[in-house]
Formats: sequence, structure tokens, C-alpha cells
Amino acid sequence: MPMPRTSAGLLLYRRRERTVEVLLVHPGGPFWANKDDGVWSIPKGEYAAEEDPLAAARREFAEETGMRPEGEAVALGAFRQSPAKIVNAWAVEGDFDPSTLRSNTFTLEWPPRSGKTREVPEVDRAAWFTPEEAARKLLKGQRPILEALLRRLGGGGA
Repeated sequence: MPMPRTSAGLLLYRRRERTVEVLLVHPGGPFWANKDDGVWSIPKGEYAAEEDPLAAARREFAEETGMRPEGEAVALGAFRQSPAKIVNAWAVEGDFDPSTLRSNTFTLEWPPRSGKTREVPEVDRAAWFTPEEAARKLLKGQRPILEALLRRLGGGGA
């Protein structure tokens, strides 16, 4: 069995009244355009073995959102998103206006096997969610990241 790929990501959170909200991103491209529940993610990406995982998480966040997150990063752990991927995750408290999203792009062959390529954003939108909403929106393999944050914050309260 091949070694799982490793990614690093940041879960940005903010406190609102008596709850916490987390920032999630929706994957870009035509395949994901009409999908919603169960496909959102924390901003994350793969990194090389010699790269510092936290530095990679901060870089990936900036590439996917256009924002460089400041503040203390709290390690949440390593999570198996799928048999082929492990995500190392950190939490950072902060704020972000989703209307300012500026994602990097990549080239995609679409429709598949058509020979036609197009440039698409890595993520096409970002939004703040309560923990309950986020649990529904997140990829199943990333829900434990949210749970780790909530444990760290004492159950999700402010």
C-alpha cells in the first residue's frame, strides 16, 4: 500500500456572542459547482517532506483565500482524511471577509478526456459556519478537525 499523501491546513475560527464560527472553503471547478454538503474543507494543501508543516499550512491558507493569517497557531493534530491522505491541522483565531476571497487557480481538462482545458480557482467561495453547520458542510474525513477545535475551546462556547 502506498504511503498516504500529507497536507497541512489552518482552521480559522472566531467567537460570535456565545458561539464559535469556523471558516471553510468550497472547492472550485465544474465538478464541484453543484455540490454543497460534505464537500467543504479547511484551507489546506500538500507539502514536501522537507517543508515545515505549519509554514505550509499558512502558505496554503494564503494561496486559497488571499489572506495571510496572523496569530498563534494551536496544533490540533494529524487526521486521516481518507486512506490516501493525512491532514496536519492547526487552529488560528482571527477574522476574514469572504467577499475578499482571492484564490489561486489551476488548469483542468474539462469535460474529462475532451482535450479542452480551462483555468479554474482552487476554491470558489468561503463562508463562516457554526459548528453544527460546519459538521454538515465538511468533508467527512475533516470533521474530526472541527471536533478537536471544539474540545480545545471547551465544547464550542465562547
